[in-house]
Formats: sequence, C-alpha cells, structure tokens
Amino acid sequence: MGSNIRIFAGTSHPDLAKAICKKLGTKLSELEMSKFSCGEIYAKPASTVRGDDVFIVQTATSNVNEELMELFIIIDAMKRSFAKNVHIVIPHFPYARQDRVASPREPISAKVVAKLIGSAGADHVIVVQIHSEQQQAFFDFPIDHLNARKLFADYFKKKKLKDLVVIAPDAGAAKDADRLARHLDTSIAVMSKVRPEHNKAEITSLVGDVEGKNCIIFDDMIDTAGSICAAHDYLKKHGAKDVYVAATHAIFSGPAVQRLNKTGFKAIIVTDTIPVNNKVKNLEVISVAPMLAAVIKNVHHGKSVTSVYYRS
Repeated sequence: MGSNIRIFAGTSHPDLAKAICKKLGTKLSELEMSKFSCGEIYAKPASTVRGDDVFIVQTATSNVNEELMELFIIIDAMKRSFAKNVHIVIPHFPYARQDRVASPREPISAKVVAKLIGSAGADHVIVVQIHSEQQQAFFDFPIDHLNARKLFADYFKKKKLKDLVVIAPDAGAAKDADRLARHLDTSIAVMSKVRPEHNKAEITSLVGDVEGKNCIIFDDMIDTAGSICAAHDYLKKHGAKDVYVAATHAIFSGPAVQRLNKTGFKAIIVTDTIPVNNKVKNLEVISVAPMLAAVIKNVHHGKSVTSVYYRS
C-alpha cells in the first residue's frame, strides 16, 4: 500500500479505527486533540499530511452533537494542512431518521448534516446503511453507501437454521428484508406498525406465514428497542418458533437494554458501527472493520468498491 494513506480517529469510536488499521497493516495516525476551558474543541494532525490521502473515522453515538463539531474541526484542519483528499468514514450517520418533512414545520436535519460536512471540506463520505437510500442525494460530493446485509447473510448461513423467514418490521424495511431473504433462499413477512409518539411503536398487522418458523427481524437500527420488542411479542403470539433480530446500528438508548433483556430473543446480532453496550443478553457483534478496510484500500488505489459490500 502506498505510504500516503493516513487514518485518523475522532473520539467517538477509536477501537473501530484501530481495527481498520490492523486490517490495512498500518498504524493509526496521531491527532492532537484537546478542549479549551470554555469547552471549545481543538484538533490538528501531529505530523504533516500534505499531499496525503486522509481518512477520518468518526461515527455517531449518544454524544452526537459534540462528535459532529469535532468532525468539522478535524476536516478543516486537514484541508488547511494541504491533505490531497479528505475522506470521512462515518459508519452510523447522525440525524439520518430526520430525512423528510413528516409534519408541518419540521426540518430535514439529515440534509443539514450532509451540507455541513461538505462545507467543512470533505471530499468523500463512506457510510454504512443510512436510514433511507435516497439520502445519498443530500450530498453534493461522492458517497459510498455500504450495507451490512452481506455480513448478516454470512452469519445466518453458518447457523444452518431451518424453516427461516425474514421479517420486515415495517413497510420501509421490506426491500432490505427481501434482499436478505434472497441470500438465505427463504421467504419474507412484512409487519405494519404505527407510532403514536416518538420512540413508541405498535404492530397492527402481519402479511406472511410465521407459524412454526424461525424468524429473523431485520432492521437498520435498534434505538430504544420498542419496535423490535413489540415485533417479537407479535410474532410469538402468531406461532413463531425462535425469534432473532439482526440490526446494523446498536444505538441502545433509554430503556433499550432493559427491554431487550426482558423480551427473550434467541440472539441479537448487531455490528460495531457504534461502540456496543455489552450488558445486553444473547448479544453477538459482527465487526464492519474488514469491510471498511477493504473499501478504504480500494478507494485509495482508485479501484471499484462494489464487490466488497454489494450483493443484489
């Protein structure tokens, strides 16, 4: 690999950045970071990046607003230090659920964040399973939108489970559920749900056969876990055998851990796009580091990244 690739990490997920570097056979570049007494963030690369291909690893956790400000400052520091290209590796994209005006006077916050990243000076963004694929249009510069579906498919193939059905917890997740089901050569079922308020969900109906089946609820994230726990209970009432959940982003906010531990999933499979709370029972974590490392390597060498993560 060329000597001019540099990997930097913000404070959100240094372990993932180190795992990526290990796969690439390189070391994490040093970033000098501190805070002034008033709380303002200071950041700069510890050594020259002039002419280098710079990749900044920064995800979104519960400290999302400070992490974004930190990211903007790091990007600006790299651009002003004459980095050749500044690539942002942001596995869990912040504000992704605010992607449309669902009721009067609402902002489209996901677009605001995309614009701010571009304004700070980013040349390219790599994300993992953003909330809706059309959000790629929010960016005025190249974006590689990866999907963890391949990782989950490989996981369940190794399990060799019988009588499988993939569950879409709502209509919006049906396309991804169908793609996973095709990898596993099985059928899907689609749930309908309503949200009487934020972070609360009620399942109203189910289209598909789940009686006596091993069910895999497939979604992009687990936040407060209200939706998937309601889905679990609904499936069990309709004769499902074991219920698994596979979700890319393990946000686990508020009552999530308590709900998940109480519900009784056969297994909860997530990735490490966010540092994962290990207090959840029956939790299995699949690392996205190998996938991200392969994409970074191909981007650096000007090669296609499609084969790394994509399956129809």
